[in-house]
Amino acid sequence: MKYAIAIHGGAGSSPDMFSPEGNLARRKSMEQALTIGNDILKKGGAALDAVEQVVVYLENDPQFNAGVGAVFNAVGSHELDASIMDGSNLGCGAVAGVSHVKNPISLARLVMTGTSHVMLSGTGAEDFAREMKVEMVEPEHFDTPKSKEAWERTKIRLSQLKPGEPAPKAIEEIGASQIGTVGCVALDSHGNVAAATSTGGMSNKKYGRIGDSPVIGAGTYADNKTVAVSCTGNGEEFIRHVVAAEVAAQIRYKGCTAAEAVAEMLNNRLQPDDGGIIAVCPNGEITMQFSTKGMARATADSSGRFEVLWDENYKPAGESSNR
Repeated sequence: MKYAIAIHGGAGSSPDMFSPEGNLARRKSMEQALTIGNDILKKGGAALDAVEQVVVYLENDPQFNAGVGAVFNAVGSHELDASIMDGSNLGCGAVAGVSHVKNPISLARLVMTGTSHVMLSGTGAEDFAREMKVEMVEPEHFDTPKSKEAWERTKIRLSQLKPGEPAPKAIEEIGASQIGTVGCVALDSHGNVAAATSTGGMSNKKYGRIGDSPVIGAGTYADNKTVAVSCTGNGEEFIRHVVAAEVAAQIRYKGCTAAEAVAEMLNNRLQPDDGGIIAVCPNGEITMQFSTKGMARATADSSGRFEVLWDENYKPAGESSNR
């Protein structure tokens, strides 16, 4: 039985941005999320179930920018995006701009299985959620003091820009918490791969803005013939370069490994600090790479590997990064 799984908790964050207690809490959350997915796969469960349940767990953790803890948009509310894809049949579902759905990733899966569509957005997605008896919450459910403080800092920083001056992209410049998008890719013992991604987007984003996370082929992709991919970072750039689908295309048409394909996108197609990518292939290859200062990530497989790669106290040999 062969299986493999990889998780990310968002590119852009690094251990020096957190207290020792914060680093420990983030490590423990990643470890618990990995345990959830690993246990499903170890028991012969489906990759699709593993990626959904991992992301549900992370959506419910206020340390990340997905679900509880999601960033505030420009009008002081939350708009959540998520997508999921089944590599066995290219089935996929996504939701964008939802504000009352407790776990957007589960609604995305229902879009895939319960409709003939791929993406639903805004009030239409929420009407569908109510039809499907999905748990709904008030937007305040997603508030945290940390995300609100980051929103206030972002507004101040942007207000200080001179006319025509571009907004700073680097996280440390803008002081935003648009870090923490979550994602998971998995290979199950039946040979199927799946991917899932969920986010609150960018702090102080324009009302109605949609990034790459719910866009199949940009932030999420899975195909049993090639690879499962989940992305995190500057959503506009990941959309422009259809990053997730490009990783699959390089594997399919150029014969690249997943590591080579991901490195090509991060090093040669995207700009420095644009983000990170995790991927798993049907042969069990796993890669987790980033061009930012850091990316919370974790991986496990049927060989017994079980690693959480995060703070300065745990840097195993061969840790994948392109810095």
